[in-house]
Amino acid sequence: MIFEKNHGEYFVTNDVTRMDLDAIHDWITNSYWAKGRTKEAMKKVIDNSLNFALFHKDKQIGFARVVTDYYTFAYLCDVIIDEKYRGKGLGKLLMKKVMNYPDTKIMKRWFLFTKDAHGLYAQYGFGPLDMPERSMVKKNPEVS
Repeated sequence: MIFEKNHGEYFVTNDVTRMDLDAIHDWITNSYWAKGRTKEAMKKVIDNSLNFALFHKDKQIGFARVVTDYYTFAYLCDVIIDEKYRGKGLGKLLMKKVMNYPDTKIMKRWFLFTKDAHGLYAQYGFGPLDMPERSMVKKNPEVS
């Protein structure tokens, strides 16, 4: 289902055909969490995720993706706003649209990782793990 919501000069869509892979790759590969991610890897993660793009008029200025089974689990990742547009509340606009997308509203549990945006995500109900003793992670030392 193609989703597009307008907000003045800005709009959010999940239409992948409108997304600017070069811009997304540039933002993500220069981020602290995915430094050096290749364009091929970025295309693969987009192909296997529910994606959202934030536009100002015809220019893409933000991106977020959700890895999900569309019922019980959602992992929010790669949320980013172009540096030139930060500090204008656009991260909040993008998050609001992601969290209110019909297929994400029914999720039982959401996860995310962040180094420095706890305040933003707390506004959308994110908090510390409620049962950290039940949570585990497996890291592959062969993959950076």
